[in-house]
Amino acid sequence: MTTVAGTLFVVATPIGNLQDMSPRALQVLKDVRLIAAEDTRHSARLMQHFGIDTPMTACHDHNERDKGERLVERLLAGDDVALISDAGTPLISDPGYHLVRQAREAGVRVSPVPGACALIAALSAAGMPSDRFAFEGFLPAKAHGRRQRLQVLAAEDRTWMVYEAPHRLLECLQDMQQVLGDERRVLLARELTKTFETLRAAPLSELVKWVAGDSDQQRGECVLVVEGAPAPQADEVGDEALRVLDLLLAELPLKRAAKLASEITGVRKNLLYQIALERGAQ
Repeated sequence: MTTVAGTLFVVATPIGNLQDMSPRALQVLKDVRLIAAEDTRHSARLMQHFGIDTPMTACHDHNERDKGERLVERLLAGDDVALISDAGTPLISDPGYHLVRQAREAGVRVSPVPGACALIAALSAAGMPSDRFAFEGFLPAKAHGRRQRLQVLAAEDRTWMVYEAPHRLLECLQDMQQVLGDERRVLLARELTKTFETLRAAPLSELVKWVAGDSDQQRGECVLVVEGAPAPQADEVGDEALRVLDLLLAELPLKRAAKLASEITGVRKNLLYQIALERGAQ
């Protein structure tokens, strides 16, 4: 007799408001043979609230690779297993990647049961472009590493998001202000779906002052949604455009250099031609 492998269900759970638990998620958690939870003690309260008595096992950052092997054995033996994190969608800055990969490599069916996700909830309410966006997870905890990462992100033209711990929120915003400038617009989404939910979008200079002046804003789970870098204006000649122009002027006649520099950088040819003349090009 051939055993049919079970299914690994990746189940999203509420990030605060328990009414966000979907009927499908409840049914899956009741029907599977085992629930792999990031923290069984934390998830036990959720299961108790919904009257779910399915056995649970811990699957977290420190044991996921080894536990994943044993869970895949259960799946291959025909058991359905559900993966949950402490809150929200598993794998989104939470454990689960190794288990899902192991299951897929073993030929096990993996089925998502979608639901709450803090970064998507924040983005949906941010009023910033959402046709293209990037998620950076948590920035480095130490200031030097955080600023280095922000330097890389400064030119990102998509809306981008990070999670941040409440005790580092003000320092993170201050570093953003230093690297991205006073006018870059950022949304702070805090305690989403919970009693003290806060969503505030403002230029960084204003947001930093507001958070610094209200210690309550430095508590709870935080998502920061950052406006993408503005597109350069046609008449804006940045350092890169000048560098390209200088390189071409060293090899080509002025008119030809200005034309090629315009095609490469998007800056108007006549403007680059005038700058070259002012620099003494012939």
